Amino acid sequence: MTLREATAADLPALVSLVRAAFEEYRDRLDPPSGALDETEETLGQALGAGFAVIAYRDREAVGCAFYHRERDHLYLGRLSVLPAFRRHGIAQALTAYVEQRARALRVPRVQLGVRTALPFLRAYYERLGYRVVRQEAHVGYAAPTSVVMEKELP
Repeated sequence: MTLREATAADLPALVSLVRAAFEEYRDRLDPPSGALDETEETLGQALGAGFAVIAYRDREAVGCAFYHRERDHLYLGRLSVLPAFRRHGIAQALTAYVEQRARALRVPRVQLGVRTALPFLRAYYERLGYRVVRQEAHVGYAAPTSVVMEKELP
């Protein structure tokens, strides 16, 4: 596997990765995931405001993650791995890459969001050392719909 920073030239591949990775959540999340509506324009804006890393296996793009700097942390979002390549360490490698970038930028922590409807993802990030720091509700929802998880970096 090879990881590298994504550029604007990668936008078509990034859109394809994000949509393919989140397709399984269509009609399973309330509110629906915005990942299925991503376009080159929206991901281009995310790339312009931050960064993205893309993972390759044998020259095929198989995963990606977006991240941007906030005041006291890096925020990791849209972590996407093609279904056929899951359980091969790609998500963990992408997460570790973002953590490494945070250290290089002297940012002490990484945060990410997980939907409450996906407890297996919360458990996955807990195994990687993340802990819930707050619950959030999407606009128009009274009950929490996601949690923000954080990892302090040594």
